[in-house]
Amino acid sequence: MMHSEKRTSLVIMAAGIGSRFGQGIKQLTSFGPSGEIIMDYSIYDALQAGFDRIVFVIRKDLEKDFDEVIGRRIAAHAEVSYVFQEKDDLPEGFVLPAGRKKPWGTGQAILACRDVVKEPFCVINADDYYGRQAFERIHSWLVSEHACEDPSHLQMCMAGFILRNTLSENGGVTRGLCSVSEQGYLTAIRETKNIVRYKDGSGIMHEDGSVQVLDPDTAVSMNMWGFGSEFLNVLDEGFTAFLREHMGSSDENTAEYLLPTIVGGLLAAGRAQVTVLPTEDKWFGVTYQEDVEGVRKSIDDLVRGGVYPPALWK
Repeated sequence: MMHSEKRTSLVIMAAGIGSRFGQGIKQLTSFGPSGEIIMDYSIYDALQAGFDRIVFVIRKDLEKDFDEVIGRRIAAHAEVSYVFQEKDDLPEGFVLPAGRKKPWGTGQAILACRDVVKEPFCVINADDYYGRQAFERIHSWLVSEHACEDPSHLQMCMAGFILRNTLSENGGVTRGLCSVSEQGYLTAIRETKNIVRYKDGSGIMHEDGSVQVLDPDTAVSMNMWGFGSEFLNVLDEGFTAFLREHMGSSDENTAEYLLPTIVGGLLAAGRAQVTVLPTEDKWFGVTYQEDVEGVRKSIDDLVRGGVYPPALWK
């Protein structure tokens, strides 16, 4: 394991997991030979890369189930903290709209960590497999000095996946399409829905059935970011502005405060410098029920290839 003097946390966004897999999380599918779920592999890779602490962002009502399914197992190997993302966790002066059913998106999920996370941290989705290289690169970046090069710019980083390595065989996916400068900095990010794989490549499938072709080597964001703790203050101030804009408008029940949009706004305002850390690793995850078998096979191949032991947490 790589260790440094600087403490780092892995923040896992898992508050939406119940809604995607049915009401509880007992349905969280096991994929590994010893019953591991996708999150086990991300945590294992993060600990190998040198992260010190795991912070789970969940819904309060899932805490007991979550602790049974994964939390307790991880707590035997690393420091674990729980943070709760709730739709009524709003700044002073704001009242939850009566019709709002869900929390406010990934930006609010990370903001929920403000009282717990005081060190540089990496953010991931709970149900995506990222691969070890991305964790190693983000950890190295977080513990190196350049994280405070230019005080007028927030320094942050992002794992840059290759579009063709992140598509589902079973339907369209949403990805952050990235523009990257020659120096390796993010210049723009555009959250794009319904990107499909087809026989000659990849593209955006429009409602009328037409496909806008995309370069399969385009850099994409999979919501794997590296931030300094000061980013939490920026999220706080941004969330208030976001709520002012949307409360009382037609989308107050559905608007989401999303990390790619937030980072894109900081870039456009000249307030951030985002280093893109390229990774060749192949993403996999369960966007569709039909993806389950493919993920099992991918993990089986990695275990057979010696990347992971047959039982991660012996």
